[in-house]
Amino acid sequence: MNEPYVPKSDFIWMVVDEEVSLTGSVAADHNLQLLIGFTRDQDKSNRDWATMALGMYGPATDEVRDALLAAADDEDADVRGEAIEALARRDVKLALPLVKRELQRVPCGCGVFRAAGIVADRSLVELLKPYDFKSAAPWIDSDIRDAIAACEANVPIEHWRD
Repeated sequence: MNEPYVPKSDFIWMVVDEEVSLTGSVAADHNLQLLIGFTRDQDKSNRDWATMALGMYGPATDEVRDALLAAADDEDADVRGEAIEALARRDVKLALPLVKRELQRVPCGCGVFRAAGIVADRSLVELLKPYDFKSAAPWIDSDIRDAIAACEANVPIEHWRD
């Protein structure tokens, strides 16, 4: 039986489960700093999940944006994908060149496909098409097809922004 892919850090789980705050108090500020630190952790699962959590729950600050930009240059494609998806939700213009760059790399993290659907720029269509094939992960195939449609129509997939 395969083990589920989870972060090694219990703290990151607490952030994902919304058991700790990232804003509004001195303790929350400490939590935010700790989460940002995990985006640079040696353990890939911690970096990946911390980047996802920071993108989902982190405040709209320059510090969080800068941490996500740093994670967009991570050595791991999944971490980069999480960061780029989070950046697309926050700033489409900032994310567009990152999405273009990632779509030209192998491997490409699945968050990049959702980011492409949020950015919804026609210049991404040809970069997405090589990924449009039946894979072992139907949900990723669906994300790719949805991103292509969004880019062709130049209409963002709004529910991916949430």
